[in-house]
Amino acid sequence: MQELHDAPLAPLTTFRLGGPATRLLTATTDADVVDAVREADDSGTPLLVIGGGSNLVIGDKGFEGTALRIMTKGFVLDGTTVELAAGEVWTDAVTRSVEAGLAGLECLAGIPGSAGATPIQNVGAYGQEVSSTITEVVAYDRHTRETVTIPNSECAFAYRHSRFKAEPDRFVVLRVRFGLEDAGGLSAPLKYPETARAMGVQEGERVPAAAARETVLRLRAGKGMVLDPEDHDTWSAGSFFTNPILDPAEFEAFLARVTERLGPDVTPPAFPAGGGRTKTSAAWLIDRAGFTKGYGSGPARISTKHTLALTNRGAASTEDLLALAREVVAGVHATFGVTLVNEPVTVGVSL
Repeated sequence: MQELHDAPLAPLTTFRLGGPATRLLTATTDADVVDAVREADDSGTPLLVIGGGSNLVIGDKGFEGTALRIMTKGFVLDGTTVELAAGEVWTDAVTRSVEAGLAGLECLAGIPGSAGATPIQNVGAYGQEVSSTITEVVAYDRHTRETVTIPNSECAFAYRHSRFKAEPDRFVVLRVRFGLEDAGGLSAPLKYPETARAMGVQEGERVPAAAARETVLRLRAGKGMVLDPEDHDTWSAGSFFTNPILDPAEFEAFLARVTERLGPDVTPPAFPAGGGRTKTSAAWLIDRAGFTKGYGSGPARISTKHTLALTNRGAASTEDLLALAREVVAGVHATFGVTLVNEPVTVGVSL
């Protein structure tokens, strides 16, 4: 394993923010990952696991402990089953699955980060979530000190959530297995209206999987959601806030605030979320609360392409970013009575 001391972490994140780690280890095998985790646990050293760095907000003081960067490689295709090492670049793995003629991941193209992070967040976009195709997750269990295989049914997947996110100090993902579909080169049925419209078909129809992937990449790029070092709109963590899910009482109160603030003719986005709950749009809330694209005058601003992305314009600090995030949270709550929750993981800081 490569070992560095007083190592900068900002270059390992898509925000390009954060101070150094006391020590940085780079692991290229599962055995190296397990050894590094065990060493940290045995010595009582704080441990920060880093994959693609696309979902991290690291404090300006950095991380006092061991940062473990997982750079393992492995793409194994067996029929319609795909096994990915945690360090595989996610969007490359999506491309390879589409090229293999398999459906189920094509609408998740362009999402930055590594494969090992996908079950933690239950990554999803454009009508697909990894929870619908993950069959098993192989992880190191820091409690039992064993490598375990966890079936989908025990992953507790929910909207941008999982057992792994609920127990952040327990599991370190090593490999993820997916069960995909051989649809003769076609995609899974399209579930997202924007994707269907862009392809000139109805929701529920199938299209060539490669075409679906290209369409999603184009849509994402138009929103600054495909990494481009020259485009500061992509110096972000993608969507900074999750879409709020409201119980019936909360939703009724929200509707009353919308009517009070915006008038009786305005209807906010609303989608069934199970259990009588309703999901609304964080982007809509942010925009209607007055935080439009490009909002901000400092080095951290809302993306000029998408209101859900908070961005580093090149000279921001983590504290600049958090100040903007707090302003947005406070403004949305004051306007609509809804509290936004950050999607990225914060290290050494909080909203």
